[in-house]
Amino acid sequence: MTRLIITLILVLLIDIYVFQAVRTVAATFSPGARKAAYIIYWAISLFTLGTLLLALLTRGSAPNPTRMQVANVLFILFISKVVIVLFLLLDDLVRLTQWVSNAVRGPENPKFDVSRHRFMSQLALVMGALPFGALIWGMVKGAYDYQVKKVTLRFPNLPPAFDGFRLLQITDMHSGSFHSNEPLEKAVAIINKQAADVVVFTGDMVNNVASEVEPYIPTLAKIKAPSGVFSILGNHDYGDYVAWESREEKMKNLNTLISHHRRAGWDILMNEHRVLERDGQQIALLGVENWGHRMNFPKYGILSKAYAGTEKYPFKILLSHDPSHWDGEVNINYQDIDLMLSGHTHGMQFGVNIPGFKWSPVQYVYKQWAGLYKKGRQHLYVNVGLGFLGYHGRVGFLPEITVFEFKRA
Repeated sequence: MTRLIITLILVLLIDIYVFQAVRTVAATFSPGARKAAYIIYWAISLFTLGTLLLALLTRGSAPNPTRMQVANVLFILFISKVVIVLFLLLDDLVRLTQWVSNAVRGPENPKFDVSRHRFMSQLALVMGALPFGALIWGMVKGAYDYQVKKVTLRFPNLPPAFDGFRLLQITDMHSGSFHSNEPLEKAVAIINKQAADVVVFTGDMVNNVASEVEPYIPTLAKIKAPSGVFSILGNHDYGDYVAWESREEKMKNLNTLISHHRRAGWDILMNEHRVLERDGQQIALLGVENWGHRMNFPKYGILSKAYAGTEKYPFKILLSHDPSHWDGEVNINYQDIDLMLSGHTHGMQFGVNIPGFKWSPVQYVYKQWAGLYKKGRQHLYVNVGLGFLGYHGRVGFLPEITVFEFKRA
């Protein structure tokens, strides 16, 4: 209850502080327009407080599409107000500095610059509108704007028969965040259109529980590739973020999810490897359970187990959900793994992603977080994911389907 009261007070204080900018800008409005602006602002603020109160009191109940969409709108409003607060604090800090300076020097009282204050309030509201608009766009358009990225990789040790071999990667589907089957049908159609030789999925089929993916299994079963469809688990697939009544119940959920992979026709690799063959030549495909080296994510993966027996193959691909596994173990102890494919970061579903420049807050947590990385002869690719989690949208880092073409250097 104490945490609830503190949260509501904090949100209310932010609303009151932001209202100062609204009042400053509205001072030039006609009386009727000014009154309307005040009513609209406080109606939205009271709705936010009421919805937040209801969400906190019903925390733990089953989510539904309406609640999730409302939660996303509230999140967007909160982010926008935080941006406004930052600019207002800057203005107040400048005025405080001037007041202290004049008080120490002892001249006449400093004059309050109304025009500058109004300009800073206008600027704060404009800057707050930018993330609001971007995040709304990310929900309406970006969430399902699937992007096909094509990457050519060259390896001197690639068997000649695999020159031109095409591998398609998807990851982080988070089926519990989807509201209907239509977006996945669209994604599967795009995936099959690429006509890749093999398809791999690198973890996080669900948000929390196995039942989330059940409505989508028939759609996922439509994904086909001549050399097969392979998958691994991600951190969300273990049910670690659910309060289970017993360990047995949690394990039952995990085993059900594993069976769902197989029902979709996917060959799930649980610290195992498979051999891919083409014209009599072979390469190894390894898959491990989740293994995190950052943020205290668990280490379920046993790479030594998946690696055993692959020594004789000239070329190796590793599927490992968390990219921190690369620096944490792979390029230290397994330097003959040529390519590691990961997901996990989502590119934080928000950032700047333009040719020659990419930025996202997640880069301050993960060294490798989106795209291709190299170290010596080894390569790592981090796919930013097909679905979304938390914020139901994407800005900058749109949902990704990656097609790799292997070339013999």
